[in-house]
Amino acid sequence: MHPNPTFRQTDRDTALALVRARSFGVLTLSTEGAPLLAHVPFLLSESGTKADLHLVRSNPIARSCATPQPVTLVASGPDGYVSPDWYGIDDQVPTWNYTAVHLIGTLHPRPVSELEPLLAAQSAAFETRLPDKAPWTMDKMSAETKARFLRMILPFRLEITEVQSTFKLGQNKPEEVRLAAADRLSEGFGSELQALARDMRDPLTAK
Repeated sequence: MHPNPTFRQTDRDTALALVRARSFGVLTLSTEGAPLLAHVPFLLSESGTKADLHLVRSNPIARSCATPQPVTLVASGPDGYVSPDWYGIDDQVPTWNYTAVHLIGTLHPRPVSELEPLLAAQSAAFETRLPDKAPWTMDKMSAETKARFLRMILPFRLEITEVQSTFKLGQNKPEEVRLAAADRLSEGFGSELQALARDMRDPLTAK
């Protein structure tokens, strides 16, 4: 996480709101060589103390987590380049604003019997976000396709012990300077610039 404490004072509920809205992140596991990473969808519990996910059996993290292992799950929000010229004051430097949350804890393998309910819960949660359509359900799959699909993946649960976050939104600048930069973000590049500009305008309630 960013070393400047100004960017790390986001309350836990705000950080978890970003995680829950994303429902997708990078799962990381330390090894003797380079860390192992997997891009995974997940379901965060209402309490924010656990996240359920699945991995393909052949995924190196799945093979390494036959027993519980310490991991970090990273969820990222909007991000974008900020030009010093946008602040409207002199003697500034380029930067990159962003939001990110780290969920730190232990990844536990779960019984295979929990796989189908997990997948049904995931698809139900994600399908309800789609407007104007009947939700997709697993009963739309043929028995053969469903059986093949279930053989390929394994269920896991992340027991979360720590939530770390960085909401780097120009809080170290005077308000009028931060707002001036937010107004110019659309001229730049990054990911979800409108959302980033919104968060910069009100960094205390960024979600």
